[in-house]
Amino acid sequence: MFKRIMVPVDLTHADRLEKALGCAADMAKQYGAEVVYVGVASASPSAIAHNPQEYAQKLKDFADAQATARGITVQAHALTSHDPATDLDATLLKAIADTGSDLVVMASHVPNVTDYIWASNGGTIAAHAKISVMLVR
Repeated sequence: MFKRIMVPVDLTHADRLEKALGCAADMAKQYGAEVVYVGVASASPSAIAHNPQEYAQKLKDFADAQATARGITVQAHALTSHDPATDLDATLLKAIADTGSDLVVMASHVPNVTDYIWASNGGTIAAHAKISVMLVR
């Protein structure tokens, strides 16, 4: 049913992604699918990486660790954005097409009052993606 599952990953908050990571891995095993971990970072130095190349390597290391721990086939797809806070949704929507994914499994937070004013990243991806999107809380 699914061949490539895209999982957006924020390496700064990787410890909060366990449910989504586990769900994606379970689905990948069930369907024999590959998981593509997509990370978006700024070109500017951050707490995670000093430059886009270092970020890409850290995302690859994360993906490789997931492959080993969960017994799945993975890829890492690192993207650079001038301002991830403002164009994250558009960057992730483009990544769906760029990676050839047919499912997105994405961590999301429990909705709160600000979600009535500003849509969450997961809500925006689910509303605009042309493929299935699973939001995991």
